[in-house]
Amino acid sequence: MLQTFPKDFLWGSASAAYQVEGAWDEDGKSLSIWDVYVQEPGRTFKGTTGQTAVDHYHRYKEDVKLMADQGLKAYRFSVAWTRILPEGRGAVNEAGIQFYENLIDELLSYGIEPVVTLYHWDLPQCLQDEYGGWESRQVIDDFAAYTKVLFERFGDKVKYWVSLNEQNVFMSLGYQLAAHPPGVTDSQRMYRANHIANLANATVIKQFHDMGMKGQIGPSFAYSPSYSFDALPENVLASENAEDLNAHFWLDVYLLGRYPRAILTYLEKQGVDLDIREGDMKLLASAKPDFLGINYYQSNTIKFNPIDGVGQGKMNTTGEKGSGEEGGLPGMFKRVANPHVERTNWDWEIDPTGLRIALRRLTSRYDVPILITENGLGEYDKKTEDNLIHDDYRIDFLQKHVDEIEAAISEGVRVLGYCTWSYTDLLSWLNGYQKRYGFVYVDREEEEGGPLTRYKKDSYFWYKDLIAKHS
Repeated sequence: MLQTFPKDFLWGSASAAYQVEGAWDEDGKSLSIWDVYVQEPGRTFKGTTGQTAVDHYHRYKEDVKLMADQGLKAYRFSVAWTRILPEGRGAVNEAGIQFYENLIDELLSYGIEPVVTLYHWDLPQCLQDEYGGWESRQVIDDFAAYTKVLFERFGDKVKYWVSLNEQNVFMSLGYQLAAHPPGVTDSQRMYRANHIANLANATVIKQFHDMGMKGQIGPSFAYSPSYSFDALPENVLASENAEDLNAHFWLDVYLLGRYPRAILTYLEKQGVDLDIREGDMKLLASAKPDFLGINYYQSNTIKFNPIDGVGQGKMNTTGEKGSGEEGGLPGMFKRVANPHVERTNWDWEIDPTGLRIALRRLTSRYDVPILITENGLGEYDKKTEDNLIHDDYRIDFLQKHVDEIEAAISEGVRVLGYCTWSYTDLLSWLNGYQKRYGFVYVDREEEEGGPLTRYKKDSYFWYKDLIAKHS
């Protein structure tokens, strides 16, 4: 018999500042690395930017009212560092912090729990210019000072904080694949910057606890469990390599305070030096999160990859199904298509059972409460002439994932909540606006402008009924 969801389960949804707010240069906000990066030709689908996004900055009351009418219990959003400290440090921009105070108060007035992400990829450009951003240890102090401002201002209102969002993604895509800012391909720089980000994350979590904050804090990680393609031992070993390098390399640091030995050995053989200094590992071990945020979209199926095998491959950012390529790390593993699951138009594998597997694996290894901070389906949604959006495919996707969460809870996994990605449609980073995720359709296309009118999709009403059923 399934153990049902607890009454205090956080039925939520999510967004990120750059993807929804717009108002990129208003009220004292400075440029982030994404404001600058998207101006470079060829970086994003059709050159799309977040300058207007879906104008949540000016329409947040309308959006929160839609959440309230739906019965949402939690809303996860990120704060733009550039609105709070336009120079990256120093004087607080009151107009910027007031926007988030207003948003938090609006959410609380409807009984919606704010889940605040401290960093969702939009580093101040001035810090990137000054010292290379995440490549300098100066960022640790600056990040700690920025987050302290938020803890002091909102500590009595916010119970759930996410420290870093998808460190594994912004590091690997920024420093290995040159697909995110700063747009370089250099493994040495990536691994050193990543170690610094680990130290920044630990510093902020320790600061949160040292300040006696009443809430909970943890990082959010993009987790895609690795499967061996079959029982061929070399493929099983390759899947172990993938799990260690793509997951344990971050999660073990967050939750155990150490790097996996096999990966440290591998990196040493590759000539990569993390620049671990005296006191670093003590700090990492001292800052255990209160929960682990997990962003789950798909699983990975793995085969052996010979030393002369495939490299990183090509991501599908156009929505042309089948345009993605196999990718991997020569001598370690390669990701291949799973013949047992369907795929989205962006070649993401649809695997609800993979979420249950993920929750079970993480619980067995770390035994920490889990908050599902993202899970959703990006697809082409079409609005009918009478302004309806029939997204049965999204309802099917989400319902099957919810069923697997319920099964995992029945098996002993501690799940705090479920935040879908995303609440409204938004800018999907490299993929533009055609890849829609939301419960709420926003009337805009790739070009800037459009009426930005909000329309409830069929999935909006499905989620409303689901929340009511479990409340």
